[in-house]
Amino acid sequence: MKYYLSNSFALKWLEEKSLYDLTKDELYELDDEAFEFLKNCISQEGCYIEGLNPDFTDFCFKEQILTKEPYRRKIPPLIKAPEPSLRYLELQITDKCNLKCKHCFVGNSQNNELTIDIIKRIFDEFIQMQGLRVMITGGEPLMHKEFEKLNSLLPEYPFRKILFTNGILLNQKIIEALNVDEIQFSIDGMEKGHDTLRGKGTFSKVLKKLCKAKELGIPVSVATIVHSNNLDEFDKMEALFKEIRVKDWTVDIPSPTGNLINNPSLQVTPEIAGRYLNYGFGENYHSSDEGFACGLHLLSVLANGAIAKCAFYCSSPLGYIYEGLRNVWQRLKPIKLDELECSNISCPVINSCRGGCRYRSATYHVNNGDNYRKDIYKCFAYGIMKNE
Repeated sequence: MKYYLSNSFALKWLEEKSLYDLTKDELYELDDEAFEFLKNCISQEGCYIEGLNPDFTDFCFKEQILTKEPYRRKIPPLIKAPEPSLRYLELQITDKCNLKCKHCFVGNSQNNELTIDIIKRIFDEFIQMQGLRVMITGGEPLMHKEFEKLNSLLPEYPFRKILFTNGILLNQKIIEALNVDEIQFSIDGMEKGHDTLRGKGTFSKVLKKLCKAKELGIPVSVATIVHSNNLDEFDKMEALFKEIRVKDWTVDIPSPTGNLINNPSLQVTPEIAGRYLNYGFGENYHSSDEGFACGLHLLSVLANGAIAKCAFYCSSPLGYIYEGLRNVWQRLKPIKLDELECSNISCPVINSCRGGCRYRSATYHVNNGDNYRKDIYKCFAYGIMKNE
């Protein structure tokens, strides 16, 4: 009988030959034989299981890797990715937003927006580089004037799509039409804390939209930032998000850029804020490899066409879209853990912490701009530094 690779999976040639589960966000390493077999399964001719290792075929059927339906996604050349591989792409499709959040790193919108043709080219380049996951961000991405056209492109691409949103513009019709694998909602406290940043009444609205997305079968996650008006709300948030069965809860510290510069009272000192980084659950969106600092596999494309290490580095881009993702990616120098200040003091948690956020380490440290210094927020989170 003829079989095909399920549309929930994609073959990727990263540092190792791999199979990526777009639905579960899991990566399986493959040997040469399995990789070649599955390559045949994405062809029009399909593949046959006769003569294969029964343990392998049993695994394929158990995990629903094989199906009788032809593969419908784009099939780029399976060429080995550059090392380190570009796996995660932050794609800021617009800097326009329907809210004016007091902490937003984007600041005032410049009405920048990537065209559909440019977005399509970026998607094509990303799958050529064997990319795994695209985070569709803004601003508020639903403000993009051609969001519906963008949404219609998504099913054909073999990477996981995550929509980052404040949730306000979502309704049942939009949610049902979304071609994404996950929606990440920004929720920055319970009613008091969230509304302080994002405006009165926004907490109740976003919570309803999150629950509606969950009801309609789309996996949901939450991103929360630590600020002075939500410190007493983290236990309540944790209980709420677990009750709703949120997939991931990410907690982070806002960086002093954009609107936060004009709202310094929202900032929390490292010795206090650090311990709140121990909240949250689920997977890390920007995982790294052993021996390297954070962001090893991450790149950001900004709404003005610049490409940066991550969105916080918007003022110091690596290059621009017209140069091509691969060319710009190869300019980024990976930071090794043994290059960090932390390694010089034999930090016992460096392999877990990975030096923390590189942008935050350069921004908050007394030696401003040193990308190899420690992230003192993470030092307090791990108890390496203590408030005397």
